[in-house]
Formats: sequence, structure tokens, C-alpha cells
Amino acid sequence: MESLQNPTEEQQAILSKTCPWPNNQDSTNNCKLGAGGFVLVHAGAGYHSESKAKEYKHVCKRACQQAVDQLKAGALAVEAVAAALVELENSPFTNAGMGSNLNLSGEIECDASIMEGKSLHYGAVGAISGIKNPVLVAKRLLSEAQKGKLSAGRIPPCFLVGRGAHDWAISHDVPPCPSEKMATKFSLSAYKRNKRKMEIAEKMDTGQNQIKRRRQSSANKNISSLSAVQENGSECLDTVGAVVIDLQGNVAAAVSSGGLAMKHPGRVGQAAHYGCGCWAENARNMNQYSTAVSTSGCGEHLIRTMLARECATSMQSEDSHQALLEAMQNMFIGSPFLANEDRVLGGVIVLRCCRCAESQPSPNIQGPLVEFLWSHTTESMCVGYMSAQDSKAKTHISRLPPGTIPGQSLAIEGGVCRLMSTVD
Repeated sequence: MESLQNPTEEQQAILSKTCPWPNNQDSTNNCKLGAGGFVLVHAGAGYHSESKAKEYKHVCKRACQQAVDQLKAGALAVEAVAAALVELENSPFTNAGMGSNLNLSGEIECDASIMEGKSLHYGAVGAISGIKNPVLVAKRLLSEAQKGKLSAGRIPPCFLVGRGAHDWAISHDVPPCPSEKMATKFSLSAYKRNKRKMEIAEKMDTGQNQIKRRRQSSANKNISSLSAVQENGSECLDTVGAVVIDLQGNVAAAVSSGGLAMKHPGRVGQAAHYGCGCWAENARNMNQYSTAVSTSGCGEHLIRTMLARECATSMQSEDSHQALLEAMQNMFIGSPFLANEDRVLGGVIVLRCCRCAESQPSPNIQGPLVEFLWSHTTESMCVGYMSAQDSKAKTHISRLPPGTIPGQSLAIEGGVCRLMSTVD
């Protein structure tokens, strides 16, 4: 199988065709002029069937609207991004919160994290059960850490897992939800189907080859389970997420996931790992741009490449489109940390903003330029975006070009807009 580590001219041509981008930064492609901020969300990088396209787009629209409502009310980016994630977690069509994948034991364990670009504070939970909205626990961890040290000078936690995360959430007024109520007919049917397939496969293993074959296939079972569910039309997608910029120029990012289908109990994916699931950083010091990133896909691939932070760092280049293209090619598909993987599955949404001196709001001058992009190596990725002055969100299901191979090819799309401050 060919790799894009050193793309041929033919491969570069294919990529260029999949990456429409404005020729100048004055374009308002995909976005109207607006005031009050901007949100970009994703409903997972994986496979989105045409039959459920309406549901995927609808939940992205609702998530964008929730974030924009917060921004219009004067909330900061971290509040708005959490509101978007709660809407995504509450949908039975996404693999996060309600309707998450079941693990090998038939239980739901979720991961989530959130990062604020202004303070650089971060909160995360991993393998947490019995909580409908894991992102609210992550957000509470972030806000509690901002209050400073605990009694006796103890450092407050920013990342909790399992039972400890659940108990901490309850003690901080995050409402519990029985795991059985978080399962849906889609997630339950997928679990039963995958369990039968695994039982059949295990019966075929015999003698001394049994252990060897299991070890060789263990890394691929979680990934192949995605394909197995796709073939049967179920909605087994990975991580959902959002990135937001508020009127003050603060950015925030969040991510939430039920993890890969049939994962081992206790497994924690990229959605909870620092620098892997999300990243947000306001412009400061030598960084001209504020950046926010949220990832999706095979957690193990995203963890081993720290893709969220890598993409955010690459966004300090002048050409954001080319920077993301190179980051996905060189630091993900062609990463030496994934050299033995046949298919590298993942996706990102990226937002960046530069508030230059000449773009300070005034009656005659537009506000800061916001660029938003998404890229994926999976078959498809569903996104939605909206500025605070838009009447409704726009949604899009991005798909790899026909004839390209998931995990070895990528697609990049996006747009730009200007934010304007309200002038009295």
C-alpha cells in the first residue's frame, strides 16, 4: 500500500482537488459578516450513511445554535463550546454521552476534555460511567482548577478517570444518569452484532495459534469493528467536538466520545488525553494567531501523534490550508509513530483568528479574520458552523474523493469570515 509520507505528483493533484480554498483573505466564503463570535462543530470522523444524513446535520445545527445563543448572551468561549458539546452528547445519533458505544462488558464508559485558550487551563475525564454529559465534568474540573490550590496546598486535579471521576462529579453537583438509560437501540444492536462476530472469530482460533493470532489482531479489532458496524448501517461514529471564538477573541475547544466499539473496559481514548483530543490557545508572545482544534477518529492513532496540539502549532504558518495539509500528511498519515499501521484513521476541525492592528473594529473597518478548516482520512466527516449574526447554521458531510483509500488519503475543506463588533 502506498503512503502519503512522500506524495507523488499524482497524489498531490488529487489532494488539491479535494481542498477548495479562497484565493485571498478578503473572501467571505461559507460565512456572512457577523458579530459576537463563531462556532465550528463536528459529529465524528468515520462513516455517515446517506440515510441518516438529515439526523447528523440536524444535531450539528442544534449544537451550533446552542453555542451561538451563549455567545449572544455575552458568554465566553469556554461556556459556548460546552453548550455545543452537551447538545452533541444528548443526541442518540452520536457516539458521545447518550448512545455511546458499549465496551466488551456491555457497559458505557465515556471520555471528554475541554481547554480554554485564555487561561490555558484544561479539564478531562476518562472511562467515566453513569454521567450523561461527561463534558460538564471536564468543564467543572477546569473551573475548579482556576480557583487555585485546595486545602493544605494540594494541587487540584485536571484529569480524573473511572469511579473516582464519577464520585467527584456527583460531589460537585453534576447529575448522574444510570448507564442503562444511556444506551440506545442503535448502540445495543451494534453491541449484540459485534459480540456475535467476535464469538465466531474466537471459536475459529484453535491450538497454539490462538494466543498468537489474538495478539496480532488485537490492535485491529477495535478499528475493524467500525467497519463491521458501518456495513450494517448502524451509527458507530467516533468523537464529537467543537471549537469556538468569542467576541473578545478568546478561543476554546472541547471533545467527547464513547470510544471505539467493543473496547476493553478501562480504555481511555484521545478525547481525554492532553494535546490529543483538543487544543485551544489565545494569541500571545510569538504566536500571532489564536488557535483551537478538536479531533476525531481512532483514539490510539491520535494519541500516538498528539494530533490536536500538532495541528494547532502548524497553524502559526502564514498559509493555514497548506499548513494543515502538511500536518495531516507528515504528522499523521506519514508519522513514524504509525509506520506499521495500514490505515491511519482520524479527522480534525481547526479554527484560527488573527486580530491585527488594522482590523480593530470601527464603523468602517471589519473585525478580526476567522479561518475554519476540517480534514479527515476517514470515509466521511460531518461538520456544522455558524457566526453569531447568522440566522441558522450551515452543515456539510465531507467525504473522501471516489477511488481514494480511507486511512491513506485525506480531504481538506473550509472557509473564512470576518467578525464585526456591534457599533453604537
